[in-house]
Amino acid sequence: MAKAYWISAYRSVRDQEALAAYAKLAGPALRAAGGRFLARGLPARVYENGLDQRTVLIEFASVAQAIAAHDSPGYQEALRALGNGADRDLRIVEGVE
Repeated sequence: MAKAYWISAYRSVRDQEALAAYAKLAGPALRAAGGRFLARGLPARVYENGLDQRTVLIEFASVAQAIAAHDSPGYQEALRALGNGADRDLRIVEGVE
């Protein structure tokens, strides 16, 4: 079974306090659901049409596990804390075996 990767790019942050509240809840919830944070922060460099925006990369054992993590009560609580505090693009991508 191929691993899965959760890729989240932050287009904009409207409310730093809401983002901090989200992060406090989201990290533990995603780790408890089997996620392993591989990268988090601003890019070291961007090329082509790349955007200089916060990006998070999390590895999961499978697409099903990543989806379950997103839909888990703990992560849903984190999303409620974030509210409209950030505009994000979140994708779950299956890895190449």
